[in-house]
Amino acid sequence: MSVEKGAHVPVMLAEALEGLNIQGDGFYVDCTFGRGGHSAAILARLGPAGRLLALDKDPAAVAWAKEQGLLADERFAVWHGSFAELVPQIDKLGKTGDVGGILMDLGVSSPQLDEAERGFSFMREGPLDMRMDTSRGPTAAEWIDAVTESELERVLRTYGEERFARRIARAILAARPLTSTSALARVIEQAVPTREKGKHPATRSFQAIRIALNGELEALEQALEQAVKVLRPGGRLVVIAFHSLEDRIVKRFMRDQERGRPLPAHLPVPIEHRARLRRVGKKRLPSADEVQANVRARSAVMRVAERVAA
Repeated sequence: MSVEKGAHVPVMLAEALEGLNIQGDGFYVDCTFGRGGHSAAILARLGPAGRLLALDKDPAAVAWAKEQGLLADERFAVWHGSFAELVPQIDKLGKTGDVGGILMDLGVSSPQLDEAERGFSFMREGPLDMRMDTSRGPTAAEWIDAVTESELERVLRTYGEERFARRIARAILAARPLTSTSALARVIEQAVPTREKGKHPATRSFQAIRIALNGELEALEQALEQAVKVLRPGGRLVVIAFHSLEDRIVKRFMRDQERGRPLPAHLPVPIEHRARLRRVGKKRLPSADEVQANVRARSAVMRVAERVAA
């Protein structure tokens, strides 16, 4: 498997491969295939007996993998769906408890941001879609058309950490219907009284609406729990986050799984209360050279944990 010339270079690739601690005959899962950068690098380290399953909610990513002929590699398979459905997919393959490593590269992929018709970026004129899975669910325009002011304010404040959430929510509802990225961006820009240095006024709001529309944080919480269930002892979980809320969820999950559930000291410890993960090293950040070469890497945080025997 190879990635076409000019394809997006994945963030923290070397660090992710190191974190996965790839064994040539192991079974691995790339939970966010995108355009295959991480998958290609994982496969390059696998031997003939190794296997890689890639997942992606975006049907365009799955279609791209098929169009590129990647399925000709018998070690590779791709599935269209959310990583929140990890356990059923691994169960079908009979690999539960035998997965050597799982990679989650969170957030929006570069192709999704760069394609104006996907509606993720306020920098490009396009329809207000924002769905990671374009085969189902309401678009951002439909979601905005139906949302209440209080719910929109909550989304902007919680997922965007937007201090002008109430002002922006009122402005958006007053301007409905909104059908394009530029129209939404203009409404937000006019509603915000002050600007953050180096950041467009619509950045936080677009991010918040996208996270809510796609249920990203809920899916992450489900996927983390399922990852622990399918990993073999010694198997690695590697997560690259680009948002403080995502990273907070990952950090707390790995910490809690390492500590185990607390019980009174005089009681025996049942298996379900024991530690299931061991954190490997501290959080990793992209190098200065990588950030200089790829500005989208600047907010990346990578965390690694290893499955411990029950």
